[in-house]
Amino acid sequence: MSQNYTIARITREGEHFEILVQPEPAFSYRTGKTDSLAKVLVSDTIFTDANKGIRASEDQLQGAFGTLDSLKIASAILKKGTLQLTTDQRRKLTETKRKQIISFITRQCIDPKTNLPHPPMRIEQALGQVHYSIDPFGDVEEQAKEVIKLLRPILPLKMENVSVTVRIPPEYAAKVYGTVKGYGTIRKEEWRSDGSWFSTVEMPAGLYGPFLEKLGEMTKGNLEAKLIK
Repeated sequence: MSQNYTIARITREGEHFEILVQPEPAFSYRTGKTDSLAKVLVSDTIFTDANKGIRASEDQLQGAFGTLDSLKIASAILKKGTLQLTTDQRRKLTETKRKQIISFITRQCIDPKTNLPHPPMRIEQALGQVHYSIDPFGDVEEQAKEVIKLLRPILPLKMENVSVTVRIPPEYAAKVYGTVKGYGTIRKEEWRSDGSWFSTVEMPAGLYGPFLEKLGEMTKGNLEAKLIK
């Protein structure tokens, strides 16, 4: 890989296609931080083998992408193909994905012995004991579920949803409604005659503690909440 460019590639209809791109702009485009290809492409040439300088034919491009527009093809390769990352890019992206996976496990799982979520640091330490290669572009939930299977022999984990009934006084009801929706799924709700809001919310067990803490903060402790499942 040159320090001046890297390669993005994709396979379609049994054919390989590659483009030469600037590493940092291409990374920004792939991760949605920019939607402009102007500073991404080293050239608008579509190759079947960039290192050998072999260009894709019009028939190959039309058959695989349904167009000869090089910008549309380059965009498809960058968004859906594989981007060759620099060492630093891979390290940063992998670390971000690692934190997202740990956060997912903290939210979704509890320790069945205590019915409380494991602290993120405990999950991180356990993750260091198993051999799992994090895909920097992979889906967080799918990878987290694979990690949970690997962690269970050394860390008790249970994925479980709970139902919580909540009553919010009138002066806070409108303010906290959106926050409650952010923690789970509202299965039942009722606006009562005194203006208070009553609801039953289903959420991952690991969010129950943070949920109570957040609502307590927003209502200054003026709420009623009960775990019913």
